[in-house]
Amino acid sequence: MSARIGIRREDKNDWERRVPLTPADAAALQAERSHRIVVQPSPIRVFTDDDYRGAGLEVSETALEADILIGVKEIPPELYRPGGVYMNFSHTIKGQPYNMPLLRRYMEQGCSLIDYECIADDDGRRLIFFSIHAGYAGMIESLRALGLRLASRGVATPLSEVKPAYEYLDLEDAERHLRGIGERLAADGLPDGTGPLVIGLAGYGNVSKGAQRVLGWLPRTEIRVADLPRAAEAAEGRPLVQVVFAEQDMVRPRGDHEFELQDYYDRPERYAGRFEEHLPHLDMLVNTIFWTDRYPRLVTKAWAADRFRDGGESRLQVIGDISIDIEGSIELSLKATYPDAPCFVYDPRDGSLADGVAGTGIAIMAVDNLPCELPRESSTYFSGILRDMVGDLGDADWRADFANLELPSHLKRAVIVHKGELTPAFAHLRDDL
Repeated sequence: MSARIGIRREDKNDWERRVPLTPADAAALQAERSHRIVVQPSPIRVFTDDDYRGAGLEVSETALEADILIGVKEIPPELYRPGGVYMNFSHTIKGQPYNMPLLRRYMEQGCSLIDYECIADDDGRRLIFFSIHAGYAGMIESLRALGLRLASRGVATPLSEVKPAYEYLDLEDAERHLRGIGERLAADGLPDGTGPLVIGLAGYGNVSKGAQRVLGWLPRTEIRVADLPRAAEAAEGRPLVQVVFAEQDMVRPRGDHEFELQDYYDRPERYAGRFEEHLPHLDMLVNTIFWTDRYPRLVTKAWAADRFRDGGESRLQVIGDISIDIEGSIELSLKATYPDAPCFVYDPRDGSLADGVAGTGIAIMAVDNLPCELPRESSTYFSGILRDMVGDLGDADWRADFANLELPSHLKRAVIVHKGELTPAFAHLRDDL
């Protein structure tokens, strides 16, 4: 069967220029699967209305009336049509309070909701994401924050010349610029009495891989966690040091049992946080982990208050909180930021915040929508994976009951609501409504 599929314009904020399907992929889907694609007009989309028209696609406000409406961010509840099918990042699967009204509206309208975050293979590995691009942009922004923070304290380095990620033409442009900065760092080193600059990355998944790729454009030495204290005090070597922390570096067992990764995921209460023992050796921490309140934090307000008590200071100058959760794994992250004002300084003495990177405390980079700073690359990557999935959604008979809804398993597992009812895997969300 064929379906009418709408691509909604993004309007959550002026920075959101991404698309779920590029013109080329949308046109190929329309030609190959016989689904009709309608694109809602947008003045800010990275691919213009004329780009879509040039690919042979209809651009019209009637996209909102499509059988299936896809977007990147949450679709506002006032746009839901009775019985409609919607695909987006809904930010509901953790029972997020701020989006429970949205979930209730899906149910009241008898809609179906598919969430990208839940599309995974049989082993639970996510199949579609923007996370690696969050890593790219997040590390660029974090390095810029570190350079500016050091400059505010009288330490001049070429890192202060790193531009905001969105100011680069594309990722290749960013790489050329950072490699040039890296050549100067390698040749000139850091100012006397400075260095090495130790950069720790919490986590090793896709976000971390993106961040590590960017850091690899600079002269850096990779070390093991066990070598961190010694490397942090070294007077010679490359100006930057990189260390990646895994789960066993972040927690220790409570009691005499050994660390087991699956046991930690299943029963985190059996483990206590130990990450703060690494913080005195870091100049910058880049947080890339997925976190919920079942797990220990990486940085707490209590730790920061202790470091700054009685005029004390911290070697840790910057936290790049790519995986921003408000007061989450980084308890100092009291707010999310936007690309044009990405940082604030948390002052542990009184818990106050000051926008920018200067002042007493620790500078936090907390942009919560980093992939939008690289909209063309992130959209092209995402669209290439999503195209066939959207075709499968269009082929399905959404009038069927959930048990008889014919979808590939990775898509069926991502259906949160079907015809106004929570699906079995998400029935627990009823407690949060």
